[in-house]
Amino acid sequence: MSTQSFLEVEAKFSVAESTQLPELTRLEGVDHVADTRHHALSAIYYDTEDLRLTHAKVTLRRRTGGNDDGWHIKIPSEAGRTEIHAELGEPVDGRYEVPSELLHQVRSIVRHNELTPIAQVDNKRTEMVLADADNKPVAEFCDDHVTAFSFLPGGEQQSWREWEVELAGELPGTEEGTQFIRRATSLLIGAGARVSSSPSKLKSALGDSYANAPLPPALVSPDVDPDSPAAAVITALQANRDKLVDYDPRVRRDEWDSVHQMRVATRELRSHLQTFHGIVVGPEIEKIEADLKELAGILGVARDAEVVEERWQKLLESEDSDTLDDSTREHIAQDMGTAYRRAHRRVIAALDSERYLELLESLDRLLADPPTADKQQESAPVNDDAEQTEEQSSTEEGAASSESREDNAAAAEKAKKKPEKKSKDMDTVMAQHLEKAYNKLVKRHKKAVENWDNPELSLHEREDYFHDMRKAAKKLRYAAEAAGSATNLKTKRLYKACKQMQSVLGDFQDSVTSRDKLLELADSARRRGENTFGYGLLYQRERTIGLKALDDYAESFKDIKAAFKPLRKKLK
Repeated sequence: MSTQSFLEVEAKFSVAESTQLPELTRLEGVDHVADTRHHALSAIYYDTEDLRLTHAKVTLRRRTGGNDDGWHIKIPSEAGRTEIHAELGEPVDGRYEVPSELLHQVRSIVRHNELTPIAQVDNKRTEMVLADADNKPVAEFCDDHVTAFSFLPGGEQQSWREWEVELAGELPGTEEGTQFIRRATSLLIGAGARVSSSPSKLKSALGDSYANAPLPPALVSPDVDPDSPAAAVITALQANRDKLVDYDPRVRRDEWDSVHQMRVATRELRSHLQTFHGIVVGPEIEKIEADLKELAGILGVARDAEVVEERWQKLLESEDSDTLDDSTREHIAQDMGTAYRRAHRRVIAALDSERYLELLESLDRLLADPPTADKQQESAPVNDDAEQTEEQSSTEEGAASSESREDNAAAAEKAKKKPEKKSKDMDTVMAQHLEKAYNKLVKRHKKAVENWDNPELSLHEREDYFHDMRKAAKKLRYAAEAAGSATNLKTKRLYKACKQMQSVLGDFQDSVTSRDKLLELADSARRRGENTFGYGLLYQRERTIGLKALDDYAESFKDIKAAFKPLRKKLK
């Protein structure tokens, strides 16, 4: 079944039945109404029992009537929503099945949960195509009279009227399009409309019945003391779990930078589990870490191919045309494009695997009921001696009635100060974990510097020490960000210093990766009987770029040392 995808950018407005439509040609850029059509639309919306798609701001519907009848899925994107269409298809045993092409886009959200109808939306629509002086469509205006039914428990029939303005042509995702939406908003509000408080017809259709559905595991609030170190760690893990799921459909559509962002989320999740080991504990942690490492590795191959391709394009553009022949340029571009496409297919295969889905399920279970060290201590069995001591203490307290009033007064005063003490303890615990990550970074720094000029080591071995240093800087940066957002620790300076070090060593590592790939391609070219001079030229250019990147290394390390120094006060 074929599909179509495009960027949807629109604005919705609530409007009374009696409100008169303003003259739309008053909008700058609109010369005339090119076409007016009337439609009777009927859509059935699908979701899981716990409304996973709706909570993720994704809508899935099967709609009949209009110009684009069929299955539609709408997924949030940077500039608006990506809408994907599929054909209506034929029923199977009297039921319409959601096309696999659309399910593929939301696999990370739906997983193995069944999709069932949750609402019906019927719409009498008047659609106007707004065109410029050249008769090119710039937007579509829709005047909708809607009747909707919620199939959820407690659902009711509702009716309302709304206006929609959706950009057309080349305007979606542009600044010109944004300005057009602003002008349209001003015009329609002036006519008596209000910006809709509901993001979609589905949300309006569900109404109060939305609250009657169970929460998906990802939205369950964990039973964790908000003032504990565990709360800070769980919050950081939740943010990156959500990022992982959010970027999944973007990676599947091969959107720009999506592989990189998903890889960052994966590595940051693993880094938090390692750095804050002892706060979140349990046998399942090791399995989650292993799965995250595997996923990050697969994403990393695609990301490396993407980075190298971009670097080479710049290098090729910087070279004189007579230095590299056309054949070499063509082979380099073709080989790198092939390498990325192969790596991206491997990524998609990983995202479609049962191992990946189980990883997501494991993360949800972990974050819904975190196995914290505090919980394990509370659930530990109390020995007989401890129970006896507690009974003796209780007896003694009962006998000292005259003193207990004074003790209670003192305890009350102490209780007032307890939150402050807890906060202080939390800062200390998080600072201790930061120190561990910092000490690891210092050790790797010493190894990298000491071995850089070691003649007994190969070039790759010496470079690997700086690669290890980069990974240590990443972990410390992630930990600093998590600790700073949840405690009173001033980690912003440390975060920035680590980010700068990561940038310095990232440029260095990219040059190393590029050189390694150049050697592979040069070997292939040699076997084809081609001249490999151009590959050698690019190799040397990358070597120079890599060494240049290390010029800022020493200063970056000094900044990290200076940024961590104030945090040591929490450890004394």
